[in-house]
Amino acid sequence: MTNNEIARRLATQWLVYPTGLPLIRRRCLSCTSAQYRAHGKFRVNANRKLLDVWLLALCVGCGETIKLTVLERVHVRAIDPSTLNRFHDNDVELAAKLLGDPGLLRRNSVTLDWDGAWALQKPTVDVSEAEVIDTSVRFAQRIPIRLTTLLSVGLDVSRAEVQRLVADGALSSTHRLTGKSSGDFSFSLRR
Repeated sequence: MTNNEIARRLATQWLVYPTGLPLIRRRCLSCTSAQYRAHGKFRVNANRKLLDVWLLALCVGCGETIKLTVLERVHVRAIDPSTLNRFHDNDVELAAKLLGDPGLLRRNSVTLDWDGAWALQKPTVDVSEAEVIDTSVRFAQRIPIRLTTLLSVGLDVSRAEVQRLVADGALSSTHRLTGKSSGDFSFSLRR
């Protein structure tokens, strides 16, 4: 590569991070809603030396409460004391971490809706002179996002324009740029 080609190439990095807890998708038995909102509240129930722990969530339609099983019939000594204190203190960060656990979601037959619960941090650099922009995208947490939506937000274009750029070969990656992803990847945009 010549110095002129290097000067026309720009490297940037984006960070996808959560802005709050995602909505929980599960059909409500009391109303027509299919979304619940978790606020980081836990319920801990002791039966002698065995504990049950649930993460509580409220239906966005009627306010009905559901309990997502976190721990079931676990001996009290098997739980780290600091984690047990976090359950009692209704730690929102612990709730966010648990909602990111695929095993908890599978065990409770729920899925997450991250719409409106994530943001994209990208540098403010002048890209007008660059012919090729190499961007690496990093996820701060496992947040499954449709990549055309992520790219349209990051590039400030419509999702249809992102699809056109991919079809034309102007937007390329070793990672598949369709469907959802929650893993780090990189892409190149040729102008």
